[in-house]
Amino acid sequence: MGKRIVVKVGTSTLTHRSGGLNFRNMDHLARVLSDIRGKGNEVVLVSSGAIGVGVGKLGLRERPRELSVKQAAAAVGQCELMHLYDKFFGEYGCTVAQILLARADVDDAVSRANLERTFNSLLQLGALPIVNENDSVCFEEIESEHKVFGDNDTLSAIVASLLGADLLVLLSDIDGVFDHDPHRDPDARLIPVIDGLTDELWSLAGGAGSSLGTGGMLTKFQAAEIANAAGVDMVITNGEKPDNLYFLADGGHIGTLFRAQKGALV
Repeated sequence: MGKRIVVKVGTSTLTHRSGGLNFRNMDHLARVLSDIRGKGNEVVLVSSGAIGVGVGKLGLRERPRELSVKQAAAAVGQCELMHLYDKFFGEYGCTVAQILLARADVDDAVSRANLERTFNSLLQLGALPIVNENDSVCFEEIESEHKVFGDNDTLSAIVASLLGADLLVLLSDIDGVFDHDPHRDPDARLIPVIDGLTDELWSLAGGAGSSLGTGGMLTKFQAAEIANAAGVDMVITNGEKPDNLYFLADGGHIGTLFRAQKGALV
């Protein structure tokens, strides 16, 4: 029996440092996820990047600070993202669907139940849902002081919990959680398994790692708390190595596994 897997991809994986789209990574990710789905698994992709892609599409030199310009960039970027996802996934015989979410969609019981039915119907029909925050209309989603989902890390955990997923995978710009900052300390060691977040582990959570994205390790730890509490295992692994997903889908272990506690509520 196949697994239900939620994969979150961040802006740093989808774009180059210059801000341009990383077509090689997008194509590789689409091929791997389509292949995993073809093996009988159900796959949901939670994708960041609308604002970052919009910045590149509009030729802006940096991520805008003004709210209305952020929302404009998100509107342009989301259109471009879905166009490319449809193209890349279509090359591998996979139909995609777009779902844009705001906090009210998961907080309201009626909306949440309807959302769950929609996801389940799409998966039963063989489609691959692609989820993003509704940045173009909801200011709460993109203003850091009002940030609701946390650069889609928290959103992906909520989606995984909602769907009763077997596994949540966060594709990051590093191989997992280290005991020190690997960008600064070459002797930093990967932590392969985390069974519960201690105060010491929380102290390892840093700030934003990319100029185009807004998330850091802190939001990933918060996502792990949500997913694990719902009985969902979560893995952080390197987004530059999409083939890792084959290993993870088959029950392997690569990156950092946040193991759900036994007896967690599902």
